[in-house]
Amino acid sequence: MIAAVAALILATGIGGPGDSTQVAPGTGPRIEASRIGVGAAEPDTIRPRRHALRLSEAYNTRLELHKIGAYAMLPMFAFEYAAGQQLMQKSAQAPAWARIGHRVVATGMLVTFTMNTYTGGMNWWETRSQESGFAWRTAHSVLMLLSDAGFSLAGQLSTPAQNDINIRRLHKQVAISSIAVATTGYLMMLKPFRRD
Repeated sequence: MIAAVAALILATGIGGPGDSTQVAPGTGPRIEASRIGVGAAEPDTIRPRRHALRLSEAYNTRLELHKIGAYAMLPMFAFEYAAGQQLMQKSAQAPAWARIGHRVVATGMLVTFTMNTYTGGMNWWETRSQESGFAWRTAHSVLMLLSDAGFSLAGQLSTPAQNDINIRRLHKQVAISSIAVATTGYLMMLKPFRRD
């Protein structure tokens, strides 16, 4: 009987009056051990696991077409600038490569930008639930849409620009601004700058 009472006293952690290891009731090794981690992050602050995003075959096809259009864009910009400079300086006396080439390449840019707007827009929509890099891709899309609008305006100004030097200057300013915006949008998707 005495052994049972002694075992009970030891198990509850209550010592006698002379016990120097006496602890407050309700505390003990088991309770202290359970208090470890108090103040740690709550379980609901743990980030949920990302779900894999499955992309369609059409996504990959559109991406390849989009890249081809993007690679063709910079040489077209360079040609259009050179031809435009000739037309600004010499007007109707500009060389044939500049007069004819400016229109042909402008039409090529229209086709390229239409294709890239479609393929880029569709791929942006397909990856809308992919959080990683979504803001970056959206910024790229907005810049490219702005350049689309600028090139559209430049195209509208091209016919009256043939007979009016002021409209010709405006055409050039709008075209160069659109080239700058499109080039920024292009560069931000390249490896050193890309954020996704």
